[in-house]
Amino acid sequence: MPRRFIAVLCSVALLSLGWLGFSGLTLLVAFVPLLWISDSYDASCRSWWKVFGWALLTFVLWNAATIWWIWNATWVGPFAATLASSTLNMIAFMLFHTVSKKAHKPLAYTLLVAGWIATEYWYTVGEFSFPWLILGNGFSESPWAVQWYEATGVFGGSLWVLVTNILVFEAWKQRRRAKALQAAAAAVIPIAISLVIYFTYKPQQQSIKVSVVQPNVDCYDKFHGDTERQVHNLLDLIAQAPHGVDFIAMPETALTEYLYEPAITAAPVVDSIAALLRRSNPDAAVVTGANTYRRYAEGTQTATARRDSYGYVDLFNSSIEITADGSVDIYHKSRLVIGVEKTPLPKLFEWLEFLVIDLGGTVGQLGVGTRAEAFENNGTRVGPSICYEALYGDFYGGFVRNGAQAMLVVSNDGWWGDTPGYKRLFAFCRLRAIEHRRAIARSANTGISGFISERGDDGERLGWDKRGVLTADVTLNNRQTIYTRYGDYPGRISQYLMLLCVLYYIAYRVKKKNHLVQ
Repeated sequence: MPRRFIAVLCSVALLSLGWLGFSGLTLLVAFVPLLWISDSYDASCRSWWKVFGWALLTFVLWNAATIWWIWNATWVGPFAATLASSTLNMIAFMLFHTVSKKAHKPLAYTLLVAGWIATEYWYTVGEFSFPWLILGNGFSESPWAVQWYEATGVFGGSLWVLVTNILVFEAWKQRRRAKALQAAAAAVIPIAISLVIYFTYKPQQQSIKVSVVQPNVDCYDKFHGDTERQVHNLLDLIAQAPHGVDFIAMPETALTEYLYEPAITAAPVVDSIAALLRRSNPDAAVVTGANTYRRYAEGTQTATARRDSYGYVDLFNSSIEITADGSVDIYHKSRLVIGVEKTPLPKLFEWLEFLVIDLGGTVGQLGVGTRAEAFENNGTRVGPSICYEALYGDFYGGFVRNGAQAMLVVSNDGWWGDTPGYKRLFAFCRLRAIEHRRAIARSANTGISGFISERGDDGERLGWDKRGVLTADVTLNNRQTIYTRYGDYPGRISQYLMLLCVLYYIAYRVKKKNHLVQ
């Protein structure tokens, strides 16, 4: 019992480090203690439940160690995320354990790899989606080690982790030189390939000048405070952007008043920003987060529209582009935060509305964007990704597929406080930069605002509780990576491979049972 508990703690520590600001390379051996626990039990039903308990403890503690900070915003969040994440982890691991005791080990290992990646993929596309703990995300502090994400995305990182763990465990168990060499090769070769890509990667020479604004306004108070004072704060920061910039990025929901989309060009705050641009930066465009809304006549409302005293209305978390001539382009956030902006399966869970997390601004079910749009200014197209959307590599690639040559990420990170949450959101953007080879300019309300290169390298940054404006040259890229073109294909393939493994196992068991009967 003590040895297995120590093994659980070892797995938890090795799994967690990549989400706590350290290198994720410990992931390459993080499952070895858990695989040893599985191997140490026999095929009995009682042993199955013991392994179930140890595995569940491991995954729950992993969640607790890495997403505890959600508690700062809501007590419901960490429990709900842990329940969903641990359930999917348990499906994959217990399928592996079951098959490993009753069928061939190669089949069990294949099922572990395919099942784990498939369940991670489900977490990105399902109604309950918070893909924070995808194994490939654990390398966000080591972008130099995963430059090949441009071909595979983060699911390629998950594949690397799982295969290496299996080979390391088998090498330790069998104590054979050949097995040890295989394990070492699995760990080292991807890093070597990555380093070659890293040091030989040449970005295109074309670039634009971008300023990112960090107003440092309390994310809770800003929706209930002095709106006029906050607008003056933003205008002052816009005025600090040097002459000649192409884009000025401001945070998610920087404009706190609700803007009616059909008349958005007439909104006083939009007019004020356009007038300031005409005076100081006539060739620049401001890309800012805003709350916007649309109204619908009876019978024309969308599925997300809510009824009010005037009829039906959709509320949107939006990015808007404002130019000096007063024209406005709008993008609606498409990947919404569960429990804040989105009610999953509303027919089933509308009775839980009292648990909706009030983080300021619009809460409940928001309107959903249908396309990853790109904004254009001076002949350059940029993708206006909003905060949480940077967790979804394939969706994020939609901006690139629709012409974005660089990315602007606008965010509102402060509702977690000074915890690992906002640091990971910035770090995950490094992986997005590698996957699609698009440089990023990121503007946060407070948290981390700054720049990331196409290789995932950090540029100049503004940290927690800092107010100011940063300006840098952001490179442009017109090429599409393999991952941009094909998206999360490792996840899609893994679903079918998982199904084939399960069907093969069933057929194997039926055949073996019939043989014994005969």
